[in-house]
Amino acid sequence: MKGKSLILLFVISLFFSCKQSNSSKNQNDFSSLFQVVKEIEAELSLLTSEIVLLKNYNESLIANRKRILKNAKLDPYEFDGGFSTNIPGGDINLSSIVIMEKTPSFAEALEEVKLTNSLDSVFKVIKSKYSFVAQVYSNSSMQVSRVFPAYDAKDLITTDVDLIKYNFYYKADEENNPLKGPVWIPDAYVDPAGRGWILSLIHPIYDKEELFSVVGIDITVDEIIAKYLSPEDGNLIIVTKNGDIVAASASAIEVLSFPPLKNYIYKDIILEDNFRISDYNLFNSKNEEVRVMADEFLRKEKSIFEFSEEYSPKSARMVHFDVIDWVLIEVNL
Repeated sequence: MKGKSLILLFVISLFFSCKQSNSSKNQNDFSSLFQVVKEIEAELSLLTSEIVLLKNYNESLIANRKRILKNAKLDPYEFDGGFSTNIPGGDINLSSIVIMEKTPSFAEALEEVKLTNSLDSVFKVIKSKYSFVAQVYSNSSMQVSRVFPAYDAKDLITTDVDLIKYNFYYKADEENNPLKGPVWIPDAYVDPAGRGWILSLIHPIYDKEELFSVVGIDITVDEIIAKYLSPEDGNLIIVTKNGDIVAASASAIEVLSFPPLKNYIYKDIILEDNFRISDYNLFNSKNEEVRVMADEFLRKEKSIFEFSEEYSPKSARMVHFDVIDWVLIEVNL
């Protein structure tokens, strides 16, 4: 009996040893996280190539300004105040154009509309090629906003908006982007065109040494969540280096002690700034251990965190993105 007991104890200890070894091995296997990052970045890279081509085309319009304007017409656009009169559901080839009250010259703004009307066709091609693209647009120093596809501009924005004060413009200016190349805005923000939380890739357009405009391509946060952060992929969360949550599965949001993510309307929070509200920052979690995890991952550059409290998750792992200033965190329940 004693011999059988020793054998039984040996088998049990061997079982638990193997189980712990496998658990440790899995915990240190980051391949699935790197694969998610790789897939997301592959699509982001496609858009980077597209926006460089868009920038080149836009600059060609500026270089040929005199020739283009010689025969250009305002058609097919008409304006009611600063708003183009076309509406969603009308001509699917047109953008929504808004000329802001801050424009230094309404007449010159109309000339810019004529010069850049052919951008509509380029915007449409980009939008149709990628299911995850929400909109393509241009915002100019002349305070002209062109967004494709068309949206209910009159109902969603007012013409007293100053375009150059928003991150989708100033993040591309020479002070913030001295290399004058493409820029991913890592923070999710509320879209003035009413498409909820979005992420932007932007590129400056120069007329000689002057910043003429900034073109952009937006993808929705909902698209990222649906495509890459679905329940079968685990409890995943994308976070900026400052701890702001970019996107997350509903389960990850819940276990990290945050309120459910909501899709905000721009007018509801325009007075609060156009970035995601601070409730959705790891350093502001109600769970103290989540705040400690954020410190370990984002300030101390650790890649694994073990929770100890009863109502916390078991562990979490983190990997970095390469092309944008994000990290991907997986929470193990």
